Amino acid sequence: MNSPARDAELGISDLSLQGEGIGRLEDGSVVFVAGALPGERVRVRLQGRQRNRWQAELVAVVEPSADRRRPPCILADHCGGCSLQPLTDAAQAAWKEAQVRQTLQRLGRIQATLRPILRCEQPLGYRNRAVIPLQRTDEGILRAGYYRRGSHRIVNLNRCPVLDPRIDALIAPLKSDLEATDWPIDRHGGGGLRHLALRVGASSGEILITLVSRAAADLPGVEELAALWMARWPELVGVTLNLQPEPSNRLFGERSLCLAGRPWLRERFAGLEIRLDAVSFFQVNSRLAEAVVPLLVEALAGSEGLVIDAYCGIGTFSLPLAERGWQVLGLEQQHAAVDLARGNAERLALSGRAAFLAGDVAALLPVQLRERQPGALLLDPPRKGLAPEVLAAISAQPPPRLLYLSCDPATLARDLARLCDQEQGAYGPEWVQPLDFFPNTSHIECLAVLRRRHAG
Repeated sequence: MNSPARDAELGISDLSLQGEGIGRLEDGSVVFVAGALPGERVRVRLQGRQRNRWQAELVAVVEPSADRRRPPCILADHCGGCSLQPLTDAAQAAWKEAQVRQTLQRLGRIQATLRPILRCEQPLGYRNRAVIPLQRTDEGILRAGYYRRGSHRIVNLNRCPVLDPRIDALIAPLKSDLEATDWPIDRHGGGGLRHLALRVGASSGEILITLVSRAAADLPGVEELAALWMARWPELVGVTLNLQPEPSNRLFGERSLCLAGRPWLRERFAGLEIRLDAVSFFQVNSRLAEAVVPLLVEALAGSEGLVIDAYCGIGTFSLPLAERGWQVLGLEQQHAAVDLARGNAERLALSGRAAFLAGDVAALLPVQLRERQPGALLLDPPRKGLAPEVLAAISAQPPPRLLYLSCDPATLARDLARLCDQEQGAYGPEWVQPLDFFPNTSHIECLAVLRRRHAG
């Protein structure tokens, strides 16, 4: 990747899955250009080559796309968080829908009914959570922000337009308070603060602030600062300290301390009041996540027996399904999330229909499929998709219906290729629903609904 930089002019034909413009040089080499849009002619600076692929910097847009707009964020050209900001909302949705179709066909050879993408009515201010890396410069200045595109350099920010305005407004004053301390700050785990995390209940308006640090001893006076924040902001219900001592990219550690208030907030989701803590997984777009519930109900209509919800988190979908009459067993690796799920079920009087097990899904699922023989399986795995052991367990004991909620069309296509293989796969695809959970980014959520072909 150390080729000398030079300028070139080229047309852009498509976007990569990371939201970069794709073009070609006269020799056929592929060029990836952040900020360039399909249909445009651009001037670029070629920066590095790997085989026949170039990375390039956008120098100028010679012929702009009709879908180009002024990005809503002033840091859009630098921050790597929202790569599709120059593209209009309608064009973003159309591109995402096309990406799902092409990825399923190209990587998985899946021929399923693809429904029109379900768009987010609120393309800005929709994120209910932020985990922001921190850094202190040699001059003592605090930097807080997301990483510059393609690097681990922080783009300093005071506002982020995709965040819920109620937590967005806290970034600047929190930065000022943290900068005034003499605490060490090293996001790589060398010592002191690593991240600032904010979470808001979209319906309740309650807010949690979380500091992530190597050790509590690195932050003298942190409880006094937490008390100051609680007095300053009435909507703040708690301040917690998460301890992450490992020198790794892992965001959160296993242990959290409550510094002030309480370590959870209230949220109303799909008609149910639940509790969330600061670190457990919960969909960042609350309103669009609620729209998934009726899709699950539709997909499960007529199904009998137990529904296993693998990677269930705090019971985000287990609890609404139980409230609607299904017997649900949730499987989740994070013990704190399972504790919250059980507590939520008890407060909602759903413990008789919703049970939860903590442990590695790859270890739990084969046993539960074999012993419980569920009528349906709901999967909501991390971005990397299903582990080989999970796929093998499903293939050995396939429930009649399978619902797969994915945040990566590529890993979804890979897994569906195995599950829906014409020769050995147990399932046939019914429909796939793309969901625009993350406007202004290249991320795409999908719900795939499969039905077992036979009783084998």
